[in-house]
Amino acid sequence: MTAEAQLKSSVKSAVQHINPAGWRRHPGVRTGTQLTRGERAADSMRNGMGSWMFVFVSLGFLATWMTVNAVLERSTGHTFDAYPFILLNLVLSCVAALQGAILLIAAKRSDQVASELAQHDYEADSQSREMLEVLTREFSELRAQHGEQSRQLAELLARLPKAE
Repeated sequence: MTAEAQLKSSVKSAVQHINPAGWRRHPGVRTGTQLTRGERAADSMRNGMGSWMFVFVSLGFLATWMTVNAVLERSTGHTFDAYPFILLNLVLSCVAALQGAILLIAAKRSDQVASELAQHDYEADSQSREMLEVLTREFSELRAQHGEQSRQLAELLARLPKAE
């Protein structure tokens, strides 16, 4: 196997182990106690409100609200929120107003995480570039030494008497 093929297979195996959702364990991203209370809250809200569970729980809440009001209206004639569900509309309007601000906070936090990842990648790339420059310089020196040693070996072989 050529060196290039070995490099490709090692890179491919390394990339397979990367977990796209694993940015929380990425060394360039602050987590846990390194985060402020607001950052932790933004992460929790983003993870909660941006999930299918939130959608299904919201739909369940709406269906329950409407069903309870419809059943109460038919059985007792009185309800806490009659048919056009004005109170429910007020609650949903308040949730929508807060959700806009929460989503902006969550987006800001996502941008912060992306910035931390980009900074870490930049630093890693800079270190790699420096190491590559050192290796290139050392390889050039080794090539020059090899050329010198080959020349010296050729001179020594030329001085040896030819055995017949």
